[in-house]
Amino acid sequence: MTEPCDFYCDKILSGLLEVPVYFQNELVFAFHHTNPLWEQHVVLLPKRHVASLIDLGEADNELLLELMRAARMIARDLMERFGAARVYTNLGEYQSSKHLHWHIGCGKQLRPY
Repeated sequence: MTEPCDFYCDKILSGLLEVPVYFQNELVFAFHHTNPLWEQHVVLLPKRHVASLIDLGEADNELLLELMRAARMIARDLMERFGAARVYTNLGEYQSSKHLHWHIGCGKQLRPY
């Protein structure tokens, strides 16, 4: 069975669309958003397809822990440099791309949600 298509698998993780890399390792990928909502806006995602936070199972505990480590590292960096950070993920109709991802950002809002 093939994995469902999504923007992050098809464009970002495939390398079809180049993005400014913030951090990556064997499990996770983080990049500076190409159409940021805030002055500092990083997107963090697993390198393999997972549809959303609620689709993670017990077998995904290592991946979830690595995502949380990376989110903490990015949020800490933003806190130290800019004094604030927000970290969130969306589900259901709020999730425009059906690939688990976190938005981590701070600063002035640059455009409407």
